[in-house]
Amino acid sequence: MTLDQAVDAAMQLTLEQRAMLLDILHGRQIEARRNEITWDAHESIALFHSENLSVQTVEEAIEELCKTLKVY
Repeated sequence: MTLDQAVDAAMQLTLEQRAMLLDILHGRQIEARRNEITWDAHESIALFHSENLSVQTVEEAIEELCKTLKVY
């Protein structure tokens, strides 16, 4: 199903049903984001406990972050 088809299908719902659909999608989006944050936290904690991290200055950490984010 394409996004356009999904929107067309949603538009066939009543206003009340569309509001319910939006609430459901919003809740699921929040839950998906929480799961992603939890996974990232577990990965970070495991990396910390593995002691495979190198010591960096604040400047080095910011520079590495900027490179990762492609911000110059």
